[in-house]
Amino acid sequence: MLAVYARQPHPSDPLAALTVGERDSPAAPEGWVSVTPRAMSLNMHDINTLRGVHMDPSRYPMTLGCDGAGLLADETPVLIHSSVAAPGWVGPEQLDPGRTVLSEYHQGTFADTVVIPRRNAVPMPDALTFAEAACLPTAWLTAYRMLFVTAGITPGQRILMDCTQRIGSIPAAVIRLAVAAGCTVSVVARDRHAAQARELGAHEISTPADTVAGPVDAVFDAGTEQFGWMRHLYVLRAGGAVVCAGGRAGSGAALAAPVLNDIITGELRLLGSTMGTAEDLRALLAFLVRTGLRPRIARELPLARAAEGVEAMLTGQVPGKIVFTREP
Repeated sequence: MLAVYARQPHPSDPLAALTVGERDSPAAPEGWVSVTPRAMSLNMHDINTLRGVHMDPSRYPMTLGCDGAGLLADETPVLIHSSVAAPGWVGPEQLDPGRTVLSEYHQGTFADTVVIPRRNAVPMPDALTFAEAACLPTAWLTAYRMLFVTAGITPGQRILMDCTQRIGSIPAAVIRLAVAAGCTVSVVARDRHAAQARELGAHEISTPADTVAGPVDAVFDAGTEQFGWMRHLYVLRAGGAVVCAGGRAGSGAALAAPVLNDIITGELRLLGSTMGTAEDLRALLAFLVRTGLRPRIARELPLARAAEGVEAMLTGQVPGKIVFTREP
C-alpha cells in the first residue's frame, strides 16, 4: 500500500526524514477495524514525528498521521478518533494515563489502510465532506474540549485567546467555535496577525503591549509561548479559568510567588486540557452540523504529494488546514 512515513527521525531536517512509498498493509487485531482513508489532515504532531520529538528511535519506521476520515469495509463513512487507550484500560477515556495517539505507538493515517480500535471509528454525518471531517480530530477536538468541556464556556460569556506568537490551528478553532457559540472573543496578537484574527471572527484585538479591558470568563493558551497566560491573569473575573493545551503553555521555570498569589486570591482555576474523547468528537460533529461551521482548508493535495504539504507547513503560515486525499 502507499504510505507516507518517517523511516528514521531527522531532528534538523524533517523533510529529509519523509518517505512516500510502499509499506505492507496492516492486519487488524481482535477488536480493531480497518479503515480506508479518503482524506487526512496534517498537524504539527507529524512534523515532530519526523524530527523524533518524544519518540524512541525503536518505533520507526512510523507512518504519519493522527487525523483521517474514510470507509469501513462495509462502506460506512467514519471519522477516525486518534486517541488510543492503553491495553486493558476500562475507566473514563480522558483519565487513561497510558493513552496515546496514532503515529506514536500505532501506525498513522497517511496510508491506503489504517487499523484502529473499533470504538475509535466515529460515524460521520452526511453534512460533512471527508476533507472537512479529516480536519477535526486533533486541532478542532482540542479546541472544542478546551472551550465547552474543560472551561464550561456558555453563550454570552467573554473569552480571551492568547495568540502572541501565531494563530495556529487550535487558536483559530477556539476563535471560530466561540464566535459560533455566541461568545464575545478577545484576541491578543501581534499587528501582523490582526487581520487574520479579525477574519476568523474575533470581536476585540489587542497587541501584547496593550492592557486588555476586563473582565473575561476564561483565558485560553494553546502553548505558543512559555507561560504566556501569566500576562492575562489580571483580566480574569473572580473564579475565572485559565485553560492550557500544549507543552509550552506550562513549560519553563516554576510559578513565581506573585502569580500564585493572583491565582489564590482571585480563586482562579488553572486547567490543563488535551485532545478530547470520542464523546467530545461526536458533540463537535453535532455542533458543526447545527451551526454550519466548517474547518477552513488551505490546500488539498494527493497523498503522493505529501512532501509539498509538509514543506508548506514548515516554511510559512498556512491560513487553514492542509489536507491529503486518496481517491478510490
